[in-house]
Amino acid sequence: MKITRIDVYQISYRLLDEKYAWAKGHSVSSFLSTIVKISTDEGLTGYGEVCPLGSTYMEAYSEGIPKGIEKLGPALIGKDPRQINAINSLMDLILKGHNYIKSPIDMACWDIFGKAVGLPVCTLLGGKMMDNYLLYRAISQGSPEEMVDKVARFREEGYSRFQLKVGGNPDDDIKRIKAVLQVVQSEDIVIADANTGWLSCEALKVVNTFKGGEVYIEQPCASLEECLIIRQYTSSPFVLDEIITGVPSLLRAHGHQAMDIVNLKISRIGGLTKTKQLRDLCQSLGIAVTIEDSWGGDIATTAIAHLVGSTDPKYFFTSTDFNSYIDIQIAEDAPRREKGKIRVPDKPGLGINVNEKILGNPILTIK
Repeated sequence: MKITRIDVYQISYRLLDEKYAWAKGHSVSSFLSTIVKISTDEGLTGYGEVCPLGSTYMEAYSEGIPKGIEKLGPALIGKDPRQINAINSLMDLILKGHNYIKSPIDMACWDIFGKAVGLPVCTLLGGKMMDNYLLYRAISQGSPEEMVDKVARFREEGYSRFQLKVGGNPDDDIKRIKAVLQVVQSEDIVIADANTGWLSCEALKVVNTFKGGEVYIEQPCASLEECLIIRQYTSSPFVLDEIITGVPSLLRAHGHQAMDIVNLKISRIGGLTKTKQLRDLCQSLGIAVTIEDSWGGDIATTAIAHLVGSTDPKYFFTSTDFNSYIDIQIAEDAPRREKGKIRVPDKPGLGINVNEKILGNPILTIK
């Protein structure tokens, strides 16, 4: 089997809740997502998706993705998409870094691999260990009253885990967290996600307010060294996200006993292949994982579901359903939330049928 063509599409999603705000005053109301379709000489096709959270969340730039694929694509023509490690080695040889550009290509290759052998991607990623899983809902930064209202609304929809976007003025953040803690139930989980937004002195003020472990603390500061300061002053479960970019950063953080949970984002790490490697390493080290991406629609949500589905439930913390936040569905059979959970697909490959009419014409074709 050989790759004969790579088509690149871009589609704009709008948020159903109009705005998503997080640390340092950042916010978005829409996303530019890139969809990659890989075609082969045996008639099989595969899809991948990457959707950066604007250009300020991590080192990812939506408008630059087609240029990166244009650099990689010619070398991939004629290669066997089922040889996924070889594909990744070739991409790393041609383009240093820029993991988010490689992620949808890797994802599309897994889709083809699964279709070629008649198995769902979750089986190929280690075997299906969960039929469905619990979701969290990200609560956009706002006033305490606005955030409480959203938590109440989403709790009625079945969510029991809430990731509060904080990382602003610590006094305001304390009010936000306290207000939400007053309305959630005892079985709910509340995560205060600062997205690197606090200085260590600000983070200390927040964590010292919540000493009972009633709230999880996620990525309070920008560096491992700063996070380690906060870690030693809190009994709350500790999550690292932005600073975990690959095996070296994970091992360094683990060596310092810096976290209880790691948030793995597929596009930041470079695709399903490399994220699986980190997932498996976390399980070996006894670290729980959140598995997700920077954002996305039906394809990204489906890929996440396959990786989650092949994760040992003992080590799984949570994930989210990005396709419920946005206004466009490109695959009617993609997994969707039901009472705070989402199912793991069981058809070959990613197991969804993408409606190319919604995607429109490709903005780039390599063949």
